[in-house]
Amino acid sequence: MEALLLGAGLLLGAYVLVYYNLVKAPPCGGMGNLRGRTAVVTGANSGIGKMTALELARRGARVVLACRSRERGEAAAFDLRQESGNNEVIFMALDLASLASVRAFATAFLSSEPRLDILIHNAGISSCGRTREAFNLLLRVNHIGPFLLTHLLLPCLKACAPSRVVVVASAAHRRGRLDFKRLDRPVVGWRQELRAYADTKLANVLFARELANQLEGTGVTCYAAHPGPVNSELFLRHVPGWLRPLLRPLAWLVLRAPRGGAQTPLYCALQEGIEPLSGRYFANCHVEEVPPAARDDRAAHRLWEASKRLAGLGPGEDAEPDEDPQSEDSEAPFSLSTPHPEEPTVSQPYPSPQSSPDLSKMTHRIQAKVEPETQLS
Repeated sequence: MEALLLGAGLLLGAYVLVYYNLVKAPPCGGMGNLRGRTAVVTGANSGIGKMTALELARRGARVVLACRSRERGEAAAFDLRQESGNNEVIFMALDLASLASVRAFATAFLSSEPRLDILIHNAGISSCGRTREAFNLLLRVNHIGPFLLTHLLLPCLKACAPSRVVVVASAAHRRGRLDFKRLDRPVVGWRQELRAYADTKLANVLFARELANQLEGTGVTCYAAHPGPVNSELFLRHVPGWLRPLLRPLAWLVLRAPRGGAQTPLYCALQEGIEPLSGRYFANCHVEEVPPAARDDRAAHRLWEASKRLAGLGPGEDAEPDEDPQSEDSEAPFSLSTPHPEEPTVSQPYPSPQSSPDLSKMTHRIQAKVEPETQLS
């Protein structure tokens, strides 16, 4: 009996050490009041994204949940408004697997929102599931879609500087290796999916690095953030049904809750004084060194050029716009508005005055055509 008690005590002690040193996430501090600021969080209807959006809403930000599923996105927006007490939480449709949907989202957002202060690329997939595409679906959702969205929203981010872009990455980037000759080749089978997922996470880290170089001096900073081992849908979505009951208790014991996983992305979005660290990789709310492949500036620039081609960005779109997308002083308070009632991709629970007419110079409205559901929200 004594041996059993001793063994149980040792196991409990070992678990406590593992939990507090490897699992439990440090709480995020940073900017406390976000009133008058706008944030976009992709994949915010569940998991890390939802917890990230909740914290931003609690601090007073206007939060746009950019999600593929309208039903789940609207439900999440309702939940967050109730829990945060902030009515400025809305849903806008975004399917990162569809470049047309990314462009439609950007057009709708720029036509209806006067500013953008924080852009958090949280949405991602770890498997293609049953979907078969003529392109690398993991690369499209995890990197190319966010790359295009960032590019389209950059004028607004620059106009609202200081502003931030956060790319949710993963420690899996350490296993990644980019083959530029096969970058967009379709992925088939779970072995290729594991490899492709690691490759896309490496792309995330290199993207943040190159974006920081491209935006130096603009007031827009960017960071790659590893949320840690998180018990989220990304972990169990593609696990066989018979295995889930066995893994759920284990996941609850050794993985972070989504709220814990949101801490490092929030740190990168809110922490004051980290601007000189733009382009770096963060884990557990502090900078972490990355392997040589993830700090290769030549590979980062090559990926940037390949991403422009895969995102369908032409020479004209690559240039800076002639006129400022936002005439107001970015330091002055803004009258935040809900999207235009005719825009089909935007939820509109609480109407408010229309945004500045200068925004009409940025884009014109287009009808969003969302492709079949392929993205993990």
